[in-house]
Amino acid sequence: MTTATATSDHTVPLLGGHQHFLLRRLHSLTGLVFGGYLIVHLLINATIAQSGGVFQAQVYKIHALPIVWAIEWAFIFLPIIFHTVYGIWITLTGQPNVNNYPYGKNWAYVLQRASAIVIVLFALFHVLSLKYGLFGTTLSFEVDNASASVGRHLNASFLIAWVIYPIGIVASCFHLANGFWTAAITWGLTVSAGAQRRWGLVCAGLFVLTLVLGFTALFAGALGDHKANPWAGLH
Repeated sequence: MTTATATSDHTVPLLGGHQHFLLRRLHSLTGLVFGGYLIVHLLINATIAQSGGVFQAQVYKIHALPIVWAIEWAFIFLPIIFHTVYGIWITLTGQPNVNNYPYGKNWAYVLQRASAIVIVLFALFHVLSLKYGLFGTTLSFEVDNASASVGRHLNASFLIAWVIYPIGIVASCFHLANGFWTAAITWGLTVSAGAQRRWGLVCAGLFVLTLVLGFTALFAGALGDHKANPWAGLH
């Protein structure tokens, strides 16, 4: 017996046929962009655990890019916004059926939707506090004092370091790995059950790798002894 699908191509009733097909493909493509960005983001953040100014140097490299704001919006924010908005629509109109068909793939579908909601809330807090300083200077990020400001941000509250960020990291890493697994099916790269199983092992490894990177950055940022950058303002 084949595994029952958690939803069908009619989950978006107002968008059908060819238009719906293209939007789903664009949603998958922007998810891959989002996933690639997340991997790079976690790799860079994990350098907080290294001694010296490695993380600070990475931050300076990013901010030294020409028209960095345009690059962020074109290749990060706009794809993420589309993926998020259309993903919310899919979540609201989807029809999970784990009660009738409690298969692993159906549970993965439900967890993918649940993790998406967690990520939206987590990303709003993460970006609005660190990048835009919406919640005050204590939680904001300073380019010239990268490690120290990350440590100050995480240690502003027990809930931030040991509740909000762990939940956000786990949700993000799961959504990334499971999203990559489903994307291969969407694009016709893993048609057979064997191919899906093998790719599933790769994606499971990706989940573990990104989880390690995320918690490495978290522990190093929250528990490390981060001194202010003596060259701050002179770069």
